[in-house]
Amino acid sequence: MQLKNLWNEKNVTLSFEVFPNKKDSDFETVRAAAEAIARLKPDFMSVTYGAGGSTAANTAAIAQAIQGQGITALAHLTCVTSDKARIRAELEGLRASGIENILALRGDYPEDFDPAAPRDYTYAVDLVRDIKAFGGFTIGGACYPDGHVESPSQSEDLRHLKEKVDAGLDFLTTQMFFDNSALYSFLYRAREVGITVPVLAGIMPVTNVIQMRRILSLSGSTPPTRFRMLLDRFREKPDAMKQAGIVYAAEQIVDLVSNGVHGIHVYAMNRPEVAERLLDNLGHVLDRV
Repeated sequence: MQLKNLWNEKNVTLSFEVFPNKKDSDFETVRAAAEAIARLKPDFMSVTYGAGGSTAANTAAIAQAIQGQGITALAHLTCVTSDKARIRAELEGLRASGIENILALRGDYPEDFDPAAPRDYTYAVDLVRDIKAFGGFTIGGACYPDGHVESPSQSEDLRHLKEKVDAGLDFLTTQMFFDNSALYSFLYRAREVGITVPVLAGIMPVTNVIQMRRILSLSGSTPPTRFRMLLDRFREKPDAMKQAGIVYAAEQIVDLVSNGVHGIHVYAMNRPEVAERLLDNLGHVLDRV
């Protein structure tokens, strides 16, 4: 199923994100986790892509396993270390695997990588254009409610985002955020510059303090006081931290749906029990009872 048709059929969509295995020996464990999340019947699931294409084959394999459960898969694809021939081969492989949806990303720079060196792909917009020209895929892209960490200003970040949308994006998924007001402000500013494609709200149920530190270092986002208090109160109580993190994410989603957000994308981190407990709090809110 092409995801660009989904938002015409559903009032509120729910999706989960999983990541593929890095080691071949972990494939069955990761596939089992992805299939367990698929059994919760989300509208689709996305599968991430390792740095430098390190998990390309596993991304496609996990995406196929998800579709084998009757759930539409969205495969991530990054371009920062790729050339055009490799990207075309990846697109041909995804098409042959029955994958019809791609999240097009630049990707993180690997260690010792020179961003100034000549290469086929400098920005995600270059990848979007090539996928669009290849044809046959619904194309998603990433956006950042707090602004991209490498962008000097939110206005410049929005300008680049508009370029990606104009190049052929069918929808956007946000980086995780913990203050809904940041998303509402972003959506207003995005509409002001003419970005009208669906925007899915990326929510991360944070279940431990170490996870939170890594998230903040990668995203550059600043958690609200209420969330920092939660971390301080429960950092030494793992079970309480897990429960509080799930409840906080559920409350975010209730507020988002109440304010007219039509797409919820949950960073599930290959943890079926977290996805299930989140849904236990939201079945009626998301019309999934």
